[in-house]
Amino acid sequence: MKNIVKEKLKRGENAVGTFVEMGHPDVANLLSHAGFDWLLLDGEHSPMSFETMEIMLQAMEGSGCTPIIRPQWNDPVIIKRILDLGAHGIVVPWVNTKEEAEAAVAAARYPPEGIRGWGPRRASRYDPDYRNTANEEILVCVQVETQKSLDNLDEIMGVDGIDACYVGPWDLSNNLGFSVPPNYDNKTFTDALDHVLKVAADHGKAAGLWTNLDNVGWAVEKGFRFNTVINADMMLQYGAAEAVKRGRGL
Repeated sequence: MKNIVKEKLKRGENAVGTFVEMGHPDVANLLSHAGFDWLLLDGEHSPMSFETMEIMLQAMEGSGCTPIIRPQWNDPVIIKRILDLGAHGIVVPWVNTKEEAEAAVAAARYPPEGIRGWGPRRASRYDPDYRNTANEEILVCVQVETQKSLDNLDEIMGVDGIDACYVGPWDLSNNLGFSVPPNYDNKTFTDALDHVLKVAADHGKAAGLWTNLDNVGWAVEKGFRFNTVINADMMLQYGAAEAVKRGRGL
């Protein structure tokens, strides 16, 4: 396998994606051909099953868009099944310690580097080199969502096999005791974001952020390189609202 997004991040380039929480292959197919570098199928907050995720990954074939999945939790059984479906990477929620980061890496790698069991099904179906390349090519990203993760971030990002970190700004703001949605004029909150960027840069790794249409440019200027821009639900909602507005001549 070849992970195009991981390669871009290693070169210091930006890789832009979006969240997909609607479990239909047409959504994955349309968005994967829209120009995004990667799509994140969300297993944490959406109702998608493994079967649905597999069909959506199939719908992305031939698009050149990298499929990444967020597992429900930092669980080796869940991560194993996600990777066996053919995901090229994982964004692992609620990673707060070095040990939890190490567990995520171990779950994503075959022995002797990890504990992933052999049975890749779809992932290796048309890739005879999968076993020899998977450990190196699968992207492992951890989410920064708590004060504890901020406090331990240097150790977390120092774990071999962690390629990037990704800030869930709503969860982080909520955990720090601030507003939801986050207030980007709150200096304590933006200082936390600066801390994430510095630690990631110190380790030569990428940091990402969930962004909206108004602040994605700001995020890129600050140095976030592994960003998502809104999500499929919001794109549908915004597009529908705009269509209604124009249809009424407003």
